Amino acid sequence: MNVNVYHFTAALILSLIAGLSTGLGGCLSLFVKSNNTKFLAFSLGFSAGVMIYISLVEILKEANIFLTISLGEKVGNLYLIIYFFIGMLIIALINKLIPYQINLKGIKTKDNNFKNRLRLMRTGLFTALVIAIHNFPEGIISFITSLQSLSLGIPIVIAITLHNVPEGISVSIPIYYATNSKGKALFYSFLSGLTEPLGALLGYFMLKPFLNNIIFGILYAVIAGIMVFISFNELLPTARKYGENYLSISGLIVGMMFMAFSLWLFI
Repeated sequence: MNVNVYHFTAALILSLIAGLSTGLGGCLSLFVKSNNTKFLAFSLGFSAGVMIYISLVEILKEANIFLTISLGEKVGNLYLIIYFFIGMLIIALINKLIPYQINLKGIKTKDNNFKNRLRLMRTGLFTALVIAIHNFPEGIISFITSLQSLSLGIPIVIAITLHNVPEGISVSIPIYYATNSKGKALFYSFLSGLTEPLGALLGYFMLKPFLNNIIFGILYAVIAGIMVFISFNELLPTARKYGENYLSISGLIVGMMFMAFSLWLFI
């Protein structure tokens, strides 16, 4: 792929904007009080709705396209199913193996709600990890597309930006409520988004010769499985701990609606 400096710089800037938009969601932690448990329950439900909807409706659809193009409909869908549940298995094993002690820093042990705060910290860190993984191939796609055509790349980046804002919320809110630190909440939300431009650069300089439709399809299927598992295993149960059931379910529905309309805007 032959590109000039202008196209390369423009594509990189677009990828950086998309990645940093995750931090915009994190900025919402600056405007809430750490004792507002109703907002926390709703926000965690909202985050779960965003992650479940985009995984089942958008990411799996993209995975299916990539896999069926190369492997055919029957085999491609089989790969989709297998790697979707492999993604769940991966994050389940991580959840099982990582000790709680890694999250103790910044949490006061005298707090009466220590266990709940610890669970929130784990939820936020796991969410940051999976969003960072999710943003990596997303950054490759947005960057390569923008290099080929800015007119095609710009709407893709705008759509990614809209998606990343609520993803940033899902990182920052549990970490803020766990640590009562706005700085930590912002740090992890911005950090999870920085893998987008990193993925863009690595995809161009290192991974491009090895990337193909099958690899992209497998990556997206695994990512979808991870995000769905985190939503059901971490976000929704934690939301119910901090508020009545209707708050988490309302947040779930609103999150799905938000993501649905943001995707509809760019059909």
